[in-house]
Amino acid sequence: MPDTIELLETIGQNAALRHASADELAPMLEQANASEALRSAVAAGDSSLLSREFGHKLNKAPQISNAPGHEEDEPDHDGGDEPRHPLESDRHEPRKR
Repeated sequence: MPDTIELLETIGQNAALRHASADELAPMLEQANASEALRSAVAAGDSSLLSREFGHKLNKAPQISNAPGHEEDEPDHDGGDEPRHPLESDRHEPRKR
């Protein structure tokens, strides 16, 4: 029995086979003694049927992201934590007479 990877490589390199329908590929795969998984995957149009043959194991996505984040509370340039309104610094308490 030929290696499934080699058969897939051959199909991918040949434009006539790469764009062939499942009905057109079936006799070629039968003649090449392709694995049952490959023949089923081609007939169904579902590559996931090859998972068991290739020993696929579920790959869990990590919980952490590599995307850059933002600081929640960045200090102002003057070091204060509270946002300042530009006019607030000009305000003074009324003068007593």
